[in-house]
Amino acid sequence: MMTASRPSALVVDDEPDIRELLDLTLSRMGVDTCTAATLAEARRLLDQRTFQFCLTDMRLPDGNGIDLVRHIQRHHPALPVAMITAHGSMPTAIEALKAGAFDFVTKPVELQVLRELVHKALRVSAQSALRTGENGRLELLGDSSAMQAVRATITKLARSQAPVYISGESGTGKELAARLIHTQGPRAEAPFVPVNCGAIPTELMESELFGHKKGSFTGAVSDKEGLFQAANGGTLFLDEVADLPLHMQVKLLRAIQEKSVRPVGAQQETHVDVRILSATHKDLAALVRDGCFREDLYYRINVIELRLPALRERPEDIPQLVEWMLQRLASTWSCPLPRLEPEALHALQAYPFPGNVRELENILERAMTLCEGDTIRSADLRLPAAAPNTAAASAIATEVPAASQPLDPLLDAIEKEAILKALEQTRYNKTAAAKLLGISFRVLRYRLQKLGLK
Repeated sequence: MMTASRPSALVVDDEPDIRELLDLTLSRMGVDTCTAATLAEARRLLDQRTFQFCLTDMRLPDGNGIDLVRHIQRHHPALPVAMITAHGSMPTAIEALKAGAFDFVTKPVELQVLRELVHKALRVSAQSALRTGENGRLELLGDSSAMQAVRATITKLARSQAPVYISGESGTGKELAARLIHTQGPRAEAPFVPVNCGAIPTELMESELFGHKKGSFTGAVSDKEGLFQAANGGTLFLDEVADLPLHMQVKLLRAIQEKSVRPVGAQQETHVDVRILSATHKDLAALVRDGCFREDLYYRINVIELRLPALRERPEDIPQLVEWMLQRLASTWSCPLPRLEPEALHALQAYPFPGNVRELENILERAMTLCEGDTIRSADLRLPAAAPNTAAASAIATEVPAASQPLDPLLDAIEKEAILKALEQTRYNKTAAAKLLGISFRVLRYRLQKLGLK
């Protein structure tokens, strides 16, 4: 019997024993159930009642569970649905995730795994019902059609538990997108653990990811928790995943498939419940073709791909980004909001931005430091000589990652020289130097700290 005070679930399976078992198990968890043996019956119940989540078997007399997943995506998009698959049928599970299932569980169903799945499903359902307005701190700005599509996709991906591969050039906001997927989903209260795979020394990578036991190697003076364990219950974001060496790709694949890790020096594996998000600015498919990245791992982490557009593909978003960045910088530095001359804005919209949004922010930060008064002119931007924002310029810029550009060191050197000259002219009176440079004392102090000057 359904009650108003308890959440309800739709269980779809053609085996009476399994329906009865799931009904009993969910009831003990405080969840009421309606059961169906066919697709037709499930669709009828969905039209008649409101459920908090759905659990469906793959094989049904009049179709399969993926058909039901697609039906729910079209007609009941706020309803989370999970798939019951046969043991070892990973391709089926991946197909279900791509169709819109938020998670899957394999037969025979383990009680603890089922409990975790139910709790996640109820959190997804609650957040779908209560989410109003925008996230106050994390935003991917831009009203272009490309960014509207990205935000809509993130909302859908947040409800799923499928691994997501975020592609895009350096500086497009891949980690921000990963954080949004995490914060809008059922794991929002659990840890979000980002790790730059290219920044971990090869010899320490296994220990960093999976942990180690005391005495397992020289320097292991105590047990250490790995990043997988630190992200347990939450999300592990593997940035620059293409930089993983092949031997670690094998271990990562096993950890993802088995949902368990073995710390270095340990005899037993430890169960972990993490959602995997990954990203890289490199062409991962090309690395697979070249034998530099395992094909099986590629298809495991790339269940769903989210591509972030380059800034040159959405120049109409630049005015909004500029306004937001200048307001934030002015607030941080406690100085007046500068005005950007129209010619300067036109110059920014014509520039191809090989470093994308990150480069735009750096350019505006330097322009605020070096401009006279509170007006930023084209010359203050100090844009490097570059072709206009055309397809040819875009193609050239795509081949050169932002990290290899000489712009940052060059502008740092110019800025440092200007500040040092002002300090020398004022005999290192910082208040007078700031006045000479046309900036506030707070801005000068900030720039001195960032440039490593005392």
